[in-house]
Amino acid sequence: MRGFILCALIGLPAAAQVTDRGVTFDDIRQSPNANWLTYAGDYKGTRHSPLKQIHRGNVASLVPKWTYHMETGRRLEVSPIVYDGVMYVTNSNEVQALDAGTGRRIWWYKDEQSEIQRVNRGAAILGDHVFFATGDCHLVALDRKTGAVLWHKKYADTSKGYFATLAPLVVKDRVLVGVGGGDSGMRGFLSAHSASTGEELWKLYTIPARGEAGAETWSEKLIDWGGAATWLSGTYDPELNLVYWTTGNPWPDFFGGDRRGDNLYSCSVIAIDPDTGKRKWHFQFTPHDTHDWDAQGWPVLIDIPWKGQARKVLLHANRNGFFYVLDRVTGEFLRATPFVDKLDWAKGVDDKGRPIEVPGKDPSPAGTKACPCVRGASNWMSPSYDSETGLFYVVTLEQCDVYVSSSKEPEPMHNFAGGAGEQIPTEPGKFYLRALDPKTGNRAWDYPMTGPGTMWAGTVSTAGGVVFFGDDDGHLVALDSANGRHLWHFNMGQPLFASPVTYAAGGKQYVTIASQTDIFTFGLFEPATAVPVLEGLKTLK
Repeated sequence: MRGFILCALIGLPAAAQVTDRGVTFDDIRQSPNANWLTYAGDYKGTRHSPLKQIHRGNVASLVPKWTYHMETGRRLEVSPIVYDGVMYVTNSNEVQALDAGTGRRIWWYKDEQSEIQRVNRGAAILGDHVFFATGDCHLVALDRKTGAVLWHKKYADTSKGYFATLAPLVVKDRVLVGVGGGDSGMRGFLSAHSASTGEELWKLYTIPARGEAGAETWSEKLIDWGGAATWLSGTYDPELNLVYWTTGNPWPDFFGGDRRGDNLYSCSVIAIDPDTGKRKWHFQFTPHDTHDWDAQGWPVLIDIPWKGQARKVLLHANRNGFFYVLDRVTGEFLRATPFVDKLDWAKGVDDKGRPIEVPGKDPSPAGTKACPCVRGASNWMSPSYDSETGLFYVVTLEQCDVYVSSSKEPEPMHNFAGGAGEQIPTEPGKFYLRALDPKTGNRAWDYPMTGPGTMWAGTVSTAGGVVFFGDDDGHLVALDSANGRHLWHFNMGQPLFASPVTYAAGGKQYVTIASQTDIFTFGLFEPATAVPVLEGLKTLK
């Protein structure tokens, strides 16, 4: 058996002891509520909570309720899940269960035999199983009450350049996982596994094999190692029964001379039948990418009026600087608008959604300045969408880089990216929280951040009219979701690389975010019950 378990450190919270049926597929469909059952809160990736005990009128009285220190934490990127008063948090190759009301640890599982130490973004839950992926691509199922190992399955070969950082996605009776490693050469894929046994049910590669549709967009030389990793979780529409998963950049990242063509299905979103693993449609945001602008950002699913009719759409704020609206039934391109000011590599997009590129913006041996920077106009940091305001909230970076290329012979799994994107010392980047209107593509408001340009934190919005996010100075910040007005902030004194969540335990709403080494949880201030001085002295005796 790999790893060890420290369990039953305290009893389960009362809520978990009363409700003992486990998480159902319908429970996940109804999340979020008091629970937060997926990385993004809901299947559609809106990251919006109906809770409103904390609202724009009282959020200024938010105070720390508990802090949990992860002894082995170095760069926590976890978005916790919460069920029946228990919070599940992950770090590299480990899961810990905490009392969501107090922060006390219930159990701790750590896989000490993993070959690879990588960040981990979270867990998934179904029935009495908690699922997570180790750095060396083992999908693990743990008993949600004790942390005991239920099964442990290897789903990718690290000798072929694979590793894992993502939170799995549960759909019906299966668990979907992807792989990282695209910056060093590998063949990306997505796989589905039985939630009860871990057995692989299907595998979908994101780089076509020779002779398959899309293979003609690659050179023979690199098709086996083309990248298109799947290192971020996807979203799901239960009514359409379609999973939407974004893919990473082609490899080598910055030199495209050996991979002429569009390089399908890199830098794309793919719609997949979760029952069969068949690709239903795809849309490629950046054909033949040479700036490392992979599409690993959240495909958010909403329904909005479009040209007088209701339409099921997919929203995506891409690293290339354009905010896309697609028909999520068919994949039809509807619109793309710039959501950053520093965008000079393309004049716009054509009526099919293909970028109209500006010549001379590819990386070069001498260096070429291009905007956005290699980190992108946005990245994997979670956006959110509030149907009440009709606004999409996304962390945005205004920055350019100098892109350098190398035509050195690429060697898979040797950390060769074909070049790099280098920061310009005199032009530091600046982060904003930006509110976009999906119906028009226009900006509703901007909230500028101060800081060094190093954060990776995302957002959560609530029915209380508040949007929470981690800023570039290590603060958790609350804004009025309608107009961007500052309402509250708290400095955690550490860099932030994770997205906040909100949930309820014991009838009280909480907001939680992971910092570099700790889990911070906040709730409304509650005045302590006054104890007479003499009564207090008697108690001490």
